[in-house]
Amino acid sequence: MASSTRTDVRLANEAWESLMTAHATLMKRYLAEDMWHEVSISEYDVLYTLAKGDRPMRISEIQHGVLLSQPALSRAVDRLVTRGLLSRCTDASDGRAVQVTLTEDGRRVQREVGRAHAKSVARDVGGALSEAEMRELQRLCEKLVQE
Repeated sequence: MASSTRTDVRLANEAWESLMTAHATLMKRYLAEDMWHEVSISEYDVLYTLAKGDRPMRISEIQHGVLLSQPALSRAVDRLVTRGLLSRCTDASDGRAVQVTLTEDGRRVQREVGRAHAKSVARDVGGALSEAEMRELQRLCEKLVQE
């Protein structure tokens, strides 16, 4: 029994390492591409999360969709507000709270960068995997994040 547990731990860690290596490799490739003029990849992540939600959101809600710490997210939001890509508004359900929303310029940037990024993902993921493999990858990743 101990050897199968050891094998399960080893296999789980090898699978995790493969996932992280694929992520790091693809992210390096995407960061090197010529689409990040108006926003950084982490700022794009904020714009994308807001576009996906399609409504004003509190910082705490945005945090669930991005890979940024709360302080880094707050700084990114401040930069995006200063550049006119986001605006702040009072939360209608709690006048003490603030929500963030995309401006028209923010929507434009998100769409433009999103189209370019989607083409890169399609090239790399779609070029390496069959349709069935992409569906299986999606299923497996969704299974990993189920609570």
